[in-house]
Amino acid sequence: MRSFLFVPATTPERFAKARTSGADAVIIDLEDAVSPEQKESARRQLDATLKTDRDFLVRINAPGSPWFDEDLNAIIAADPLGVVIPKAESTSQIEAITARLNPRVRIFPLIETAAGLAHCREIAKATQVTALMFGTLDFQLDLNLQLSSQDLNPFRLELTLASRLAGIAAPIDGVCVDFRDDAKLNAELHNAVSVGFGGKLCIHPCQVAATNTAFLPSKDEIAWAERVIEADSASGGAATVCNGMMVDRPVVERAQGILRLAQSR
Repeated sequence: MRSFLFVPATTPERFAKARTSGADAVIIDLEDAVSPEQKESARRQLDATLKTDRDFLVRINAPGSPWFDEDLNAIIAADPLGVVIPKAESTSQIEAITARLNPRVRIFPLIETAAGLAHCREIAKATQVTALMFGTLDFQLDLNLQLSSQDLNPFRLELTLASRLAGIAAPIDGVCVDFRDDAKLNAELHNAVSVGFGGKLCIHPCQVAATNTAFLPSKDEIAWAERVIEADSASGGAATVCNGMMVDRPVVERAQGILRLAQSR
């Protein structure tokens, strides 16, 4: 999954539209997009929706918040495809949640605090975790940072490493809040790809197409990979040269990965 589109739980009329946006996953949001006085009605709407269609992710309110327990009870009853856990900070926190859920439910811990980052390698190995998500806005708030998106790359690389060590999917990048700024979105997408991320959170349907495209190989990358494979085949697997570049086993495996990803879509 590359694109994850948020939709407030209080706007059920947008759920179907979100599904037609091309997003790989739609996240019904009970947290930031819902005011405290609307939390209860949002849970009721969630329950009504998931009774007929469970193919959604749901972002609950953070553990320790006033709404967490009721959100968790609602999730247990609704049994969605997956759950996004904000302010994820420990394995025990994740395990306490998954112990009460259907084993098929996918878990997406949202790393958005210093404690979450410090424990991300353990969190990535927790039961049912599919991928880590990077909550860039809250992360900067927690650490009192005022950095550009690219300046957060040292933290992103820690999530990439944690995901690789745990054998789970590549991490998911945080939102681009300027959803009308295509140049900014594309810059953030390019940056996310460069640090090994596999997807991005979206706040508007207009961000979905660019996000889906960014995490697929380009035509030039596919052509390069095909040339590498041809050169490797011609050499019988021995180190060789293709377009002035040495081709050895790591280069071949990189080319094979590009072609697998292209063929998967």
